[in-house]
Amino acid sequence: MSLMTIEKMQAIIEAAIMVAGQPLTVAALQNLFPEDERPATSDIKNILAILKERHQDPNSGIELQEVASGFRFSAKSELSTWLSRLWEERSPRYSRALLETLVIIAYKQPVTRAEIEEIRGVTVSTNIMKTLQEREWIRVIGYRDIPGKPAIYGTTKDFLDYFNLKSLSDMPTLADIKNLEAQESRLQVELAMENSNIGPENSEVIPEEREAFVSEESNVIAINDSININDDEAESTETESEVDAAEIASEETSAETQEATAKITDKEMAG
Repeated sequence: MSLMTIEKMQAIIEAAIMVAGQPLTVAALQNLFPEDERPATSDIKNILAILKERHQDPNSGIELQEVASGFRFSAKSELSTWLSRLWEERSPRYSRALLETLVIIAYKQPVTRAEIEEIRGVTVSTNIMKTLQEREWIRVIGYRDIPGKPAIYGTTKDFLDYFNLKSLSDMPTLADIKNLEAQESRLQVELAMENSNIGPENSEVIPEEREAFVSEESNVIAINDSININDDEAESTETESEVDAAEIASEETSAETQEATAKITDKEMAG
């Protein structure tokens, strides 16, 4: 250990990582110091461990990360909602086709464009390959020794750095991804079942489908109301018919009674 105190070394290394603008390797951190005061590799690693632990405090807004190119400070992901307001322009959004191509290269490298197309089942756009190379996420690492000498693609350190990976082994396994897809599928089914028990106004269907559903349900309600009205009218008609029949029967009974009374009167007068 050099004559410089450990606290001083910590301050120098912490400041260097903060202002570097790119990840720094252990070797680069060693070169910050004069040769006669240069700390050993083990000393640098111990200091990095101390810095990492210090910034794990919940009250710290940054954290020390080790990526493929070295060590860097990054803002904690849970603060992204607030920090995003610092930039007016939105981060670029990439198409599903581009991301699928990148995933295939990452997991199947070294791989040719024809092999990517065979896996995806569709042609890979030249613009997609160009964009991935311009972002320096992929590069040509060789050429396949077959007719046409197709280029072989692989990922770069910039790819690992961008996705906060130290190495390709840090990527989730394909089995983990399949499990996530299965969980997502089950979640979609559960949501669909829940939505089937909720009124159309609260469902997650797209507006056109919702309108059609509401319109269809309204028509059913209207038809039911019409049926109910017709039923009421029929019942009212039947009641009126029954009243009319009763009145007619009453009138007929009254006439018969009057006729019978007249006959009895005539008999009494004759007697």
